[in-house]
Amino acid sequence: MASGASISVEPRALSRAGRRNARTLGLVAAVGFGMLGLAYASVPLYDLFCRVTGYGGTTQVASEASTAVIDRAMKIRFDAAVHPNLAWTFQPMERKTQVQVGENRLAYFVAENTGTETVVGTAAFNVTPAKAGQYFNKLECFCFTEQVLRPGERLEMPVSYFLDPDLDKDRNLDDVTTVTLSYTFMRAADQSAAENPGQTGARVAGN
Repeated sequence: MASGASISVEPRALSRAGRRNARTLGLVAAVGFGMLGLAYASVPLYDLFCRVTGYGGTTQVASEASTAVIDRAMKIRFDAAVHPNLAWTFQPMERKTQVQVGENRLAYFVAENTGTETVVGTAAFNVTPAKAGQYFNKLECFCFTEQVLRPGERLEMPVSYFLDPDLDKDRNLDDVTTVTLSYTFMRAADQSAAENPGQTGARVAGN
């Protein structure tokens, strides 16, 4: 080829290449949006899976109290933590107790707003060991609803619970003698209830 000669490309060839690139980009975008949609959809599905199976230490919600108590004792420990974005103190009124499997029991936690603004808080929870989660049943719990505390306000919050007697039939739990129920309070994403705080629980003290 002579020096300085130019190479020409047919416009039709460029058009075909452009269409191929556009199709490729469109496919990549579709896959990306599809994966994003699946990610959002997987959150409630995963939460439902955890609640049904107890996977990851998720407790169960019982519609009625236990009617059977068996001859097996378990220690229950209570842990409490507060996320750094929430100016509250939060702790169990008792750190540990002993129960019979199937026995209906009450535990109390106390939260206090040590900040300068009314805040809506919400509690996340889990049970350890995780394999015991599917047998830890809660009848009533402050984690079911958001809690609103004014500055200086203190709130006692009950947890009504029992261990399902079917726990004793699960050979994977033969080695379990202690179950820990843990809660972490954090600032709720929706703070609208803080503008008109209602009676959300048994407030026992306040400044």
